[in-house]
Amino acid sequence: MENRVIINICGEDYTFVAEESASYMQKVGAYVDGKMNEILQDAHVGRTDAAILTAANIADELFKTQAAAEQLRGQLKGYIDEASKAQSEASELKRELFRLQQKMNGGNRG
Repeated sequence: MENRVIINICGEDYTFVAEESASYMQKVGAYVDGKMNEILQDAHVGRTDAAILTAANIADELFKTQAAAEQLRGQLKGYIDEASKAQSEASELKRELFRLQQKMNGGNRG
């Protein structure tokens, strides 16, 4: 079900239509509004330039976050591989211990 939400960004109302919740869309709009206002105050540029700079800054954040997530996925895969190897080694040691116990128990019987 689509949700319609009116969000104010830099003094202009925009209607957002999306599957996400209204609160989520408000959060997105507030984030864009904050970023736009930062640029408008700091760079002293017009709205069009501020919108382009905001889009570029948000795209930069996205790409950096994606790269960080990919790095974390790689680390996680490494940890999983190490854990799997350790689990295999532990299983092999348990089998060896069982064999040695069987050997000792069998040798004491005779």
